Amino acid sequence: MNPPPYAIELPSTPLLSATTTTSSSSSDGDQTPATSNRFIHYTIPKTPSSCSSYRSLSVLTGHDGSVSCLSICGEFILSASHGKDIIVWQQPDLRQFTKFGQGDGSVKAVVTVGNKVFTAHQDSRIRVWKVSTSSENIFKLVNTLPTTKDYLGKFMKQSNYVQTRRHHKRLWIEHADSISCLSVSNGLIYSGSWDKTLKVWRISDLKCLESITAHDDAINSLIACKGIVYSASADGKIKAWGRSKTEPQSSHSLKGILEGHKDVSMNSVVVSEDGTVVYGGGSDGYVMGWLGSKDLDSWKCVCEVKAHEMAILCMCIRREILCSGSTDQSICIWKREVKGLTKIGVVKGHGGPVKCIQASPNSVGGGFLLYSGSLDKSIRVWWVPYYYGEVNTEDSKPSGQSTRMIKSV
Repeated sequence: MNPPPYAIELPSTPLLSATTTTSSSSSDGDQTPATSNRFIHYTIPKTPSSCSSYRSLSVLTGHDGSVSCLSICGEFILSASHGKDIIVWQQPDLRQFTKFGQGDGSVKAVVTVGNKVFTAHQDSRIRVWKVSTSSENIFKLVNTLPTTKDYLGKFMKQSNYVQTRRHHKRLWIEHADSISCLSVSNGLIYSGSWDKTLKVWRISDLKCLESITAHDDAINSLIACKGIVYSASADGKIKAWGRSKTEPQSSHSLKGILEGHKDVSMNSVVVSEDGTVVYGGGSDGYVMGWLGSKDLDSWKCVCEVKAHEMAILCMCIRREILCSGSTDQSICIWKREVKGLTKIGVVKGHGGPVKCIQASPNSVGGGFLLYSGSLDKSIRVWWVPYYYGEVNTEDSKPSGQSTRMIKSV
């Protein structure tokens, strides 16, 4: 029998979860809107057998284009699309709260810090939105990166210009192509672009501090954890960047290179919650894992798994569970173990490639909620249990592989 429904209680929180210290009010009248406790009942399905398919708990529609990125922000979910729109969904009832950002370029990434939202766009700009209750549009555009102040401080000096292509130069603080990914850590925002550069921005004054020519091809994904920033690129590599431990204000330097398969794009990178294991998802459908040393100054490949028959586009981690989304329209659920990964579930339901996935930080009925966005313009909500009991390793093996699914090094 199925267990009874579980009630999810979300406490009173500001609209966006505060990751930096912010004031509850300011001189211009902006403030974070109050919210109240609410409940919603989900019928949690019986724990599935190994590698069984799941049914989505909810399907959210409303985007004009394919869903490109998701961000969980306290009581709210933000989703953005190639149709230039950003939708705020209110948890736990998953109703559309507001919609903003239309006309500002196809949205590639979204992150939140305090009462601000940072969005990365195909037009090579980062836009800064502030939560405001003093206007009809609760998300108010307040700045664009690079800022005008940053421009004025640099445009007069020729030494601040870099060659981006033949007979064309830009300020080093500008991205020269679509910004594909953002990550936030320790008061900094990192942006990765198809122009092969990684830029570092200070949140307090929105100033660009560094520009690193990081890869030989487009940067597809970024993740910052434990003082290290990992960039995944179409050049087939994941690179680790960090500051000197003795000089925390120094520039970022290369700490290590995690080699993927030759001539295979690395589309996604995630890190375990303790920062010790890095996983990369490739265009050949493989998930590769690297174990970091105690000081995170070297990494060793510890697993290599054929996860999908088509390209992996996104991944996320929740405790000992790793989820991978693919062009094949499915999401695979993996249990992280000492020797690698074991496949324990498959999520199907989208009518297009799965472009982005996010795991809720809240536990629900012995598992967690997983949100997925697809090129079919929809967002689906799934329940994933933490524990599955016995794993059917025969079902876990992709076709054409030997009995040993995981290659350990």
